[in-house]
Amino acid sequence: MFEIETLEQNVDRIRWQGAEIILVGTAHVSHQSIELTERIIDEQAPDTIAVELCASRFDSMQDPNRWKNTDILTVLRSGKIYVLLLQLVLASYQKRLGNELQVKPGAEMMAAVKQAQARNIPLVLADREVKITLRRAWANTKFTSLLRLFFSSLYEELRGLFRASKKEAATIEAEIERLKNPDALDEMMHEFATALPDIKAPLIDERDFYLASKIKEAAQPGKKLIAILGAGHVPGIKKIFLEEIDRTALDVIPPTSLTSKIIGIFFPAFLTIALIAGFFWGGKETTMTMAGAWILYTGLAAAIGALLSLAHPLSILAAGVSAPITTVHPLLAAGWVAGFVEAWIRKPQVKDMETVLDDIGTIRGVYRNRFARIFLVMILTNLVTSIGMIWGAKVVASLM
Repeated sequence: MFEIETLEQNVDRIRWQGAEIILVGTAHVSHQSIELTERIIDEQAPDTIAVELCASRFDSMQDPNRWKNTDILTVLRSGKIYVLLLQLVLASYQKRLGNELQVKPGAEMMAAVKQAQARNIPLVLADREVKITLRRAWANTKFTSLLRLFFSSLYEELRGLFRASKKEAATIEAEIERLKNPDALDEMMHEFATALPDIKAPLIDERDFYLASKIKEAAQPGKKLIAILGAGHVPGIKKIFLEEIDRTALDVIPPTSLTSKIIGIFFPAFLTIALIAGFFWGGKETTMTMAGAWILYTGLAAAIGALLSLAHPLSILAAGVSAPITTVHPLLAAGWVAGFVEAWIRKPQVKDMETVLDDIGTIRGVYRNRFARIFLVMILTNLVTSIGMIWGAKVVASLM
C-alpha cells in the first residue's frame, strides 16, 4: 500500500508497506520551523526520527568550534581546498541570515536531535556526506558554468543575498516562510535549475533520492517515522519515493572529465611540439626565444595574480617562479603553490577561524582574514595565470 496525505501545511503523511512516515518541511533559519518540529514530534510520538544531516554536519553542529581546528596546510595537500571554499560560502550565507533572525542555521534539526535524545528514540542521519555532495557538484560543473559562477553570478548573487540580510528581520522571516510554500519552492527551484542546471542535480535532485532511500530503509512496518527535512526536498521525495534507488552510485565521486583531461595535456603537448618545431625550423635561438616568452608571460601573469590578492612577497615570488613549470604539469597549479606558501608564512590565527564566515561576505573582509586570503591568493593567481598561458601560447605560436 502507498498513500500520501497532507496533514497540514508543510506536513505530509506517507503510508508505505505498513509503515507510517511523516515528512516535515522546514526552513533552516526559521523560528516557526523549530516550533513546528517540536510540536509534530510531541503530537505524533514517533518510533524513529530522521533528520536532513550527514555525520559531518551533525558533528559540526555538536562542536561549533571545529572551524578553529582546521589545518589549512593539510587541506591544501589533500587537494580539497575548493570543496572547503564552497562549504564556507554556503555556511557564511546561512550564518548571516541566521544572525538577523537570531536563529542558528539548522536549529530545527538540532531541536529534533534533542527530542530524539530526550525520548531515547533512534536517530537517523539521512543526508549524504556534504563533502561528497560538494565534490560531485564541483566535478559536475561545466567550464562555462564556472566562468558564469566566478565572473558574474556568484558575486552578484552573494551581494544581493547579503544586502537582503540587512532588511528588517520580520520581512526576511516572512519571505523564508513563503518559500516553504510548494508554489514558491517550485518557482525558486526552476530559476535555480535554469541558471545552473549542472549544479542543481548533485546539490538537490541527487539528495532527494538519497534522503528518500535512507527514509525508506529506516521505516519499519507498524512503526512511525518522522523525517525533518528542508522544505525544498519534500516535493522531490514524494515524487520519487517508490523508485528503486542505488545509493552506492550516489556516493561515487566522478572521475576527471574528458574535457578537463584534454585541457590538462593541451598546453604541455603544445609547448613541447612548438619547441621542437622551433628548433628544426629556426634553430636554437628561436627555441630559446619561445621558452623565454612562455616563462615571461606565465611567470609575470602568476605574479600579478598573487599581487592583486595582496599576497606575501614570497608568495608572489613563488607564484612567478613556479608558473612556467606548473602550467605544463597537469597535476600542479601556480595558485596552489602560492596558496601553500601564503598559508605557511601567514598561518591563520584562531581569530581568523572564528570570523571567517562573517569576513567572506565582504571584499574587505576577505583581504583582512588570513584564512580567506589563502583562497583569494589561489583563485586570483590561477585566474590571471590562465590568461598568461593563453597569451604566451599565442606568442609562441607566432614564432613557429
